[in-house]
Amino acid sequence: MPHVDIMSVALGAGLTGVLGWAAINDVRVRKIPNRAVLAVVVLYLIWTIVHRGHDLPPDAAAGAIALVVGYGLYAAGMVGAGDSKLFAATTLFAGVTLLPAFAVATALAGGVMAVGSIASRPRRALVMMTLKGEGDDGRGIPYGVAIAVGGISVVWLRICGIAHPFAELLP
Repeated sequence: MPHVDIMSVALGAGLTGVLGWAAINDVRVRKIPNRAVLAVVVLYLIWTIVHRGHDLPPDAAAGAIALVVGYGLYAAGMVGAGDSKLFAATTLFAGVTLLPAFAVATALAGGVMAVGSIASRPRRALVMMTLKGEGDDGRGIPYGVAIAVGGISVVWLRICGIAHPFAELLP
């Protein structure tokens, strides 16, 4: 196995660990540490060095898109600041090519969590809908878990060389 492949796997394992830590922290205390977001960015910078900056421009563009959209969602009160920062940082690993896959994987994981939450506690779900999400201290689903699932999925797709199914349609 070439050196770059071993480094990619090591960085993928590191990212998996950091995203797991962020997800667990989000579940436990409903906060994603800035250190976790910074660690994702540092891992991406190492990734870029290992891969000689080959995908840096499209990856940075994807991260910028995610940051702008995430900030808009945060400003609208739809997501937490930690969620939007973690999503934007993790998008660097997805790049433009895997950004749709990352968004879909994250949304599907969040949907599964929402259905599970409703199924496990239907009364709480009814109260939350009645109060328009403002009850229970405004706590909804810890979306850091969904972001971690989406991020882990796409980084391993990228490491394994599996492109997004619609990659050939992208410019």
